Amino acid sequence: MAAPISTLSGSAGETRGVGREIGRRLKPSDYICLYGELGAGKTTLVQGIAEGLGVEEEYITSPSFALVNEYHGRLVLYHIDLYRLSEPDELEGIGFTEFPGEGVVALEWPERAGLLLPDERLDVRLDYAGDDRRDITLSAAGKRYEDLLEDLCRSSPWSRR
Repeated sequence: MAAPISTLSGSAGETRGVGREIGRRLKPSDYICLYGELGAGKTTLVQGIAEGLGVEEEYITSPSFALVNEYHGRLVLYHIDLYRLSEPDELEGIGFTEFPGEGVVALEWPERAGLLLPDERLDVRLDYAGDDRRDITLSAAGKRYEDLLEDLCRSSPWSRR
């Protein structure tokens, strides 16, 4: 397993930029799990992922009340937010295990999905680092995501943990 990589973001714009770099590298069926406290920047990172996928919609918002928002770009982006869920059983009604198909999933609050998460995925953790700064750490589960981390390391200011 590849060692996690991390970077420090100094603003919401930089966090979107990190997401954009991830989004440019995504392939069909990729799965990204976003961890962090409320307000840590998960949705901001997804906005950048959407930009990297060529989504032209102006407003990418957290689907807290709809559970899933769908955006079309180079690939379909399924932005899923499980914040309101209390049990993984509640996911059966939205066909959770059918995602992402040929699209990409960006999943906020993945810990609420329990054992329904795919074994192979990219885990992204956003932690407060003071003021508008965020420590962003990426961990790979599976060869596809190890390769993604390697590609990011070659072209971005990431460091190994």
